Amino acid sequence: MSESTRAFGTIGSPTPVVSVSPVVLPAPDRPVDLQVRVSAPVTGGDLPVILLSHGQGHSNHLSSLNGYAPLADFWAAHGFVVIQPTHLSSRTLSLDPGTPGAPLFWRSRAEDMKRVLDRLDAIEAAVPHLLGRVDRSRVAVAGHSMGGHTASLLLGARVTDPDDGTEADLADPRIKAGVLLAAPGRGGDAVTEFVAENYPFFLSMDFSRMTTPTLVVAGDKDASAHLTVRGPEWHTDPYHLSPGPKSLLTLFDAEHGLGGISGYDVAETTDENPERVSVVQRLTWAYLRSELHPGDPAWQTARDALAAVPDPLGRVESK
Repeated sequence: MSESTRAFGTIGSPTPVVSVSPVVLPAPDRPVDLQVRVSAPVTGGDLPVILLSHGQGHSNHLSSLNGYAPLADFWAAHGFVVIQPTHLSSRTLSLDPGTPGAPLFWRSRAEDMKRVLDRLDAIEAAVPHLLGRVDRSRVAVAGHSMGGHTASLLLGARVTDPDDGTEADLADPRIKAGVLLAAPGRGGDAVTEFVAENYPFFLSMDFSRMTTPTLVVAGDKDASAHLTVRGPEWHTDPYHLSPGPKSLLTLFDAEHGLGGISGYDVAETTDENPERVSVVQRLTWAYLRSELHPGDPAWQTARDALAAVPDPLGRVESK
């Protein structure tokens, strides 16, 4: 363990985790029922919830409830219930390309998360020994890449639906905090011609009403040239273009995989770095711990620890 991660030793020892999947939520208005993975510590009560939205990488299974184990495992081992849906955009579902909303299903993705919160009774009952241990007043959302877009909408960002010209307001007041990981930035002239033609909902992305407290995590080498003409700074837009309170964790030399958060040893990670993943795990945990438990010093402690090492892997700023 490097000095960069050893400094976070105060986080506490991990607890054994139970992970159950698929938990199937009937959804007659959806092309297929909603399947989720639920991971939780085997002990403890009043457990806060993190809804984790997957991205759209090149792999077949990471973009589903089977991805993002480095985050889900860590958060669950340190006191959270982590719920991961398989969105309609997942390759694992092999939906007809003509399905309404295809290929990215931006609206359905956010609606999946609302459905999860609506059905927490069924989810608790489906996971052995979880019933009665969930604190439904403490809910956060996190998402990577396209999952970051989904999380942004739930946190208050707006888009104009290109199909009917109406503004989509998908914010959910049950969600008290968020983490955006390599999330898309603003639309307009910031996106590539390919994005404008094929994913026009990106064109109207507006963060000015994303008021929910959020930690934005961005890599300073994440150019995402297929999506944006602005380079790595595009992924910091959710921080700079939204009202506070917000925090920004900039990871040095990190690309879109942020060191490998989408899965253990996966081929699509271009910047494999276990120490960087450890920083993401611990900083995001600390941020959500303090946001969902006001007065808890975890976030300030983690920030101080990151800044104190001689060669930090990133920096934090807040507003």
